[in-house]
Amino acid sequence: MNTLLQLDRELFFFINQQLQNAFFDFAMPYLRDKNLWIPLYVVMAGWLIYKFRVRSFIIIVSAVITLLLTDQIASSIIKPIVKRLRPCNNPEILNQVRLLVDCGSGFSFVSSHAANHFGFAVFFIVLFSKKFKWLTPFAIAWATLVCFAQVYVGLHYPLDVICGALLGVGIGIITGSFCKTALKKFGVVIA
Repeated sequence: MNTLLQLDRELFFFINQQLQNAFFDFAMPYLRDKNLWIPLYVVMAGWLIYKFRVRSFIIIVSAVITLLLTDQIASSIIKPIVKRLRPCNNPEILNQVRLLVDCGSGFSFVSSHAANHFGFAVFFIVLFSKKFKWLTPFAIAWATLVCFAQVYVGLHYPLDVICGALLGVGIGIITGSFCKTALKKFGVVIA
């Protein structure tokens, strides 16, 4: 375990320091900011309402449940049990971390951002990837970029985002499958 944590720390410093450049320094704080993605969510909700009318309620509620599950399991269950300090709060390395955003006081493992974004991405992949072939690479790239940004800005170790992503993937598969089943019961078959 110590070897794994040491590798995790080394990879963190590689991303946080060695990959430093002006473009990433500008872009990454924005990419990890949940408010940046609100227009995307509004457009998605609008498209769902337009496409599925009243039945869009099933998809929207399922997406919200996905986010609630990923966020609460990560923040309210796993983080308080593991109690891993964020790199920017870890006194052993605090002075070496390039912090580009407010550190916050919460714990690091698992990343709620990673769980939320991968849960959301996989939920929609389960529902729509057969109909929209471009969705899977786009959604995975989007969620991965948010995870990378979390490490780059100094808030999370790579293992935090990897495990958060795995949590999100699992929840997204489950909620997406339930939503697909519910839609079929209401006569909605998505390709």
